[in-house]
Amino acid sequence: MPGADQVAALLAEVRHTLTTLSRKGCPGFDVRPESLETVKRWGAAPPAPDNSTDKVPAALGKLNDLGAIRAELGDCRRCGLAKERRNIVFGGGDPKARLVFVGEGPGRDEDACGEPFVGRAGDLLTKIIKAMDLGRDAVFLCNVVKCRPPGNRRPQPGEMAACLPFLKAQLRVIRPAVICTLGACASQALLETDTPISKLRGRFHPFDDCKLMPTCHPAHLLRHPEAKRAVWNDMQQVMKVLGGSLND
Repeated sequence: MPGADQVAALLAEVRHTLTTLSRKGCPGFDVRPESLETVKRWGAAPPAPDNSTDKVPAALGKLNDLGAIRAELGDCRRCGLAKERRNIVFGGGDPKARLVFVGEGPGRDEDACGEPFVGRAGDLLTKIIKAMDLGRDAVFLCNVVKCRPPGNRRPQPGEMAACLPFLKAQLRVIRPAVICTLGACASQALLETDTPISKLRGRFHPFDDCKLMPTCHPAHLLRHPEAKRAVWNDMQQVMKVLGGSLND
């Protein structure tokens, strides 16, 4: 038989449930079929995340140009983000760029036009790129996921798992000298870590045959302009590597 502590905990849970129902206008027990079905799921193990690895084309690793990768992506329906998107945002810029910027995912403006980094955050990124004596057409811009998450929320694990193989295929084909990841999501996804961006940024990390510099997302800078100095310090390190690669 259950002990006194277990009975007390059960009664507390029942009291909490009844109070919640009362606040929602249900003074008694809710025995509708849909409610009973919900109760059946209480305490059940959560469903396993959809890593979508079986939805990744086996031929993706053999593709050797961005056009072929885009064609393989097609009208992608590999995760739930396809339900609400308006446009796939594949990325754009120089297909042989020495510098690639990787963000989290498309926002409202990007979803509307199908181009990466075109809103206020995109305007700020463009200014940063110009301050580096580069142009948008000299770099490549892309995201971890290629469809807008609803409400601009962080992409979920299954969504990122479906898109990351395509991002990595893009990076493999472009072969940049430096990848600059913008924000925690992109940095953690490519480095396969849960370390906070505050501890990742400020130094290079190895990634395949190039250097990866995590830094703050331009959207973060719009909310916290005091972080611009730290980002510019990161970009100066990137510029030194790019300047050196000119002489390789």
